[in-house]
Amino acid sequence: MSRIGKLPIAVPNGVDISVDKDNAVTVKGPKGSLTTQVDRDIAVAIEDGTLTVTRPTEQKRHKAMHGLYRSLINNMVVGVSNGFTKQLELVGVGYKATLAGTTLELALGYSHNVYIALPKEVTATAVTEKGKNPIVTLTSIDNQLLGQVAAKIRSLRKVEPYKGKGVRFVGEIIRRKAGKTASK
Repeated sequence: MSRIGKLPIAVPNGVDISVDKDNAVTVKGPKGSLTTQVDRDIAVAIEDGTLTVTRPTEQKRHKAMHGLYRSLINNMVVGVSNGFTKQLELVGVGYKATLAGTTLELALGYSHNVYIALPKEVTATAVTEKGKNPIVTLTSIDNQLLGQVAAKIRSLRKVEPYKGKGVRFVGEIIRRKAGKTASK
């Protein structure tokens, strides 16, 4: 059995899970509602406040989907009850982040500013303190969408290994390289 797939999902109080006949799982909670379509071969059962995901056979395809759908449903349960947060740090001279409505404006050392339209499910805050790097905090109930938006922002200016400048996740460890050494 899959180590991830066989784990039961504990359903917290205030979270309602329903599975319709098309195998679409809907999770409703205090922060919102999320729906995902589960493959028709994978069985989802709710009993005694726990949700279990089972697979019909030991085929490689079923094994792969078993853990995947269990993780997706667990992320939906955690999202509607607690939510998810990712923090990005802008490291570099003159790097700035400002928020105007649902548009994030980033100054990342290019000749122009970069504007990102955030999806309505993702909320952002930009904090700039004197003497510290600007930090962009993204929050959402959808973990997949949040990760996608954070990866898109990070890809605008990836961290370079010599000076460590660029957009990184808070707490991310960057492998640094030694620069050129002067010859005698």
